[in-house]
Parts: sequence; structure tokens; C-alpha cells
Amino acid sequence: MQNLVSSSLLPKNIKIKIHRTINLSVVLYGCETCSLAVREERRFRVCENRILRRIFGSKRHEVTREWRKLHIEELHDLYSSPNIIRMFKSRRMRLAGHVASMGERRGAYRVLVGKIEGKRPLGRPRRRWEDSIKRNLQEVGWGHALH
Repeated sequence: MQNLVSSSLLPKNIKIKIHRTINLSVVLYGCETCSLAVREERRFRVCENRILRRIFGSKRHEVTREWRKLHIEELHDLYSSPNIIRMFKSRRMRLAGHVASMGERRGAYRVLVGKIEGKRPLGRPRRRWEDSIKRNLQEVGWGHALH
């Protein structure tokens, strides 16, 4: 993949299509059901920025005429799709909407709203899928829908 994305023979629009169809489909597979920690979100953003920098190449500075890497803002201006974390969150929210509209007899619905018996282990609790959904709802201003 690195050779394709870095190649100067392919036009940028083909490289972007390759990125969307291969890289994103692999990375986003199953993202609806997982919850990401802040550290993992940062790693995904770094990976995406690295791929985009390979696609768009470097830029020549107007004054010094030296080559430099593209800044993150420049990358996102050139690449019009939403960033990878936003895709994670939107897919997770879409699945949560489907599960919430299911009947009470469905297993996925019971997992979403059910409470597990027993105690959680000592230490900092691991982030659950439900916690990720609540955090995403609060980020978009729908936190009041949880109560």
C-alpha cells in the first residue's frame, strides 16, 4: 500500500479512492462495537495523517523554497472527508440508534440496556460501549436524551 500511495505515477484522486476503499474499510471494520480510549484515538489520527501526507506529498515554502511537510489543517483542507475519529463515532451512533429501536426481546437490545450482575474489578473501570455512546451524545448536545 505504501508504494501505491507514495507513487508519483498515480493521480491524487486515485490515491484517495484507494485510501477510502482499502485503508478505511480495513480500519473501520467493527468500529461500531468497540470503545476507543483517548490514546487509541490519537494513534488512529496519527496513522491517518501519515497516509494523507504520503498521498499529497510535501509542499514547497514560498519564501525559502525548501520542502516541508503539510500541516494538519492543510491536509484536512485538501482531503474533504471527515476525519477517522468522526467516522468511528458516527458509525457507533448509527448502530446505537438501530439497537435502541429494536424490541426488548432482541439480544442486542438487552446488551445495550441491560445491567450485568456482579462487581466490576478493582482499579480504573474500563470504558464500556455504553460509556462511549453517552460521551458521543453529550459531545453533540444530546446528553439530555439519556435521562
